Amino acid sequence: MTYCVGLLLDAGIVLLSDTRTNAGLDNISCYRKMFTFNRPGDRVIAILTAGSLSTTQTTLARLSDAIDDPESDTPSIMEAETMLEVAEIVGSTLSRTAGDIANKMNGMSQMASATLIVAGQRRGGAMRLFLVYPEGNFIEATRDTPFLQIGEHKYGKPILDRVIRPETTLAEAQKAALLSMDSTLRSNLSVGMPLDMMVIERDALDIAVSRRIEAEDPVYRQMSSDWSEALRDAFRQIRI
Repeated sequence: MTYCVGLLLDAGIVLLSDTRTNAGLDNISCYRKMFTFNRPGDRVIAILTAGSLSTTQTTLARLSDAIDDPESDTPSIMEAETMLEVAEIVGSTLSRTAGDIANKMNGMSQMASATLIVAGQRRGGAMRLFLVYPEGNFIEATRDTPFLQIGEHKYGKPILDRVIRPETTLAEAQKAALLSMDSTLRSNLSVGMPLDMMVIERDALDIAVSRRIEAEDPVYRQMSSDWSEALRDAFRQIRI
């Protein structure tokens, strides 16, 4: 399984994903789940993936091939006029890919299921964040709900509900995303290190931060320890 989260803020976008792929207790691998398509000064697009590895890899391969091949049946996300059009292209490609794989598996559509987060900004447009469902339809983050999650989202949602607002700074948002991931890592063995983090600043049309966080990262380990101690302290102070 996996856990990916995207935060849409006034100051920019923060994205975080794990890298564990679990095909059984004795078949655990590490695969990147965050992919970027960047033309500095024109557009920056990020796609986070969860679900069937064959479906997500084939979908990303088709999207990548379309960028290099003008004759491709798939439109290029690097030529899309808006982020909405990007989401539509990604959604239709995901739906077609899932259908193709399900047909090869004798209609076992559940085995081909995948969800994606699509985030970014095009020159002249607003930053946008979408959650794309296996069927190709999608929802968009709003000021009322400024974050989206895919995969094992339930463990990391409470802290985001409590602290993330559109006006949250990028620094605070990175901390919240990491603590959300830390809660998930502690409660679900199908989510694992290393982590990939990306920050896209508003109107910069480029990647501000791209960071791989390993299990032994001292900053992450200290943050995790401090969070655990803070929760224990808060628990001890509550009276019933």
